[in-house]
This record gives sequence, structure tokens and C-alpha cells, in this order.
Amino acid sequence: MAKMLQITLVRSPIGYNERQKRTVRALGLRRMHQAVVRPDNLAVRGMVASIPHLVQMEEIEVVEVPAAEQA
Repeated sequence: MAKMLQITLVRSPIGYNERQKRTVRALGLRRMHQAVVRPDNLAVRGMVASIPHLVQMEEIEVVEVPAAEQA
């Protein structure tokens, strides 16, 4: 099982500095209450840590299905 992070934009980046707005966009968040799933690694955790007042993060477990069983 792989660990992933579900990140939800809970506050608008309007009124915050440009760097924080770019971090929100780099995570793939475009609209309020939109959620994205990203891998749990240091780069993503660092991005989330720089904007904790704008996002909500939740750890989720993803079960990987082997390619042979998908067909």
C-alpha cells in the first residue's frame, strides 16, 4: 500500500503574497474546496507546510493493483 496525501483548498489565496498563490497552483489546486491527491514525499509536505492556513491535508492509503489484474 502506498501512502498518499489528499490536499483540499479550504481558504482562498486572494490577499496573500504571490509565492503562496504559486504554491497553491503548483499543488494543482484551482478552486475552493477542490481536493487533489499527491504522493507523500518531502517535496509535497514542504509545500503544504508553507501554506497550512490555506489547505487541509489528510493521509490516505492507496492499494496498488498489479497491471495484470487491471485488464
